[in-house]
Amino acid sequence: MLDILQNINYTPFILSFKLAGLTTLILFILALPLSWYLSQTHSKIKPVLEAITALPIVLPPSVLGFYILYTLSYNSSIGAFFHEYFGIDLVFNFHSLVIASCFYSLPFMVQPLQSGFESINKNMLEASYISGKSKIVTILKVAIPNIKPALLTAIIVTFSHTVGEFGVVLMVGGSIPGETKVASVAIYEMVEIMDYSSAHIYSGLMLIMSFLTLLSVYIFNHKQKFSGFIK
Repeated sequence: MLDILQNINYTPFILSFKLAGLTTLILFILALPLSWYLSQTHSKIKPVLEAITALPIVLPPSVLGFYILYTLSYNSSIGAFFHEYFGIDLVFNFHSLVIASCFYSLPFMVQPLQSGFESINKNMLEASYISGKSKIVTILKVAIPNIKPALLTAIIVTFSHTVGEFGVVLMVGGSIPGETKVASVAIYEMVEIMDYSSAHIYSGLMLIMSFLTLLSVYIFNHKQKFSGFIK
């Protein structure tokens, strides 16, 4: 067993974790104000924004991947602009994986944060405003500390979802070893060439890591609920 683990090429896993880490960080920064706005607003456009945000959940990955690929390619003004003026190619590289992952994993960051903000006692927020604190200070000092379970769920689920994504990253990044060949793509290629023993090992590692990640979320959330009940 030890020999098998030593012979595994861990580069796809490293790329997957690197991609998931960057995507989670970027989405946390972007989704925090968006989630706060959605939780507090009563605007008529709220359902539209919520639908757009949740679209990646129901949209086939191939459809989302196609539109992202087309938007970032040389055929679009965006892709052509970055290539011509900055010398940056936005497809079939690690940058394209990050961009695609941010779109694909957006709802998994936004929805838990929005639910957490909506569950906060409104009196706490009003007290913060009355005491002279700004919205930013209220979010950082009052809101965020009171949504720890939702915060942890958003971060871990987003990270895990990004590690496991396949269709979008394959369409936008392809399978370039050391650049875009993440773990999910590596498993797909192993199955294609009928290397089932390697596919079992890679899939088993992904299964164990996914289970432990979700288990940690549920344990933390149960502890938070229990401590809240005790108080």
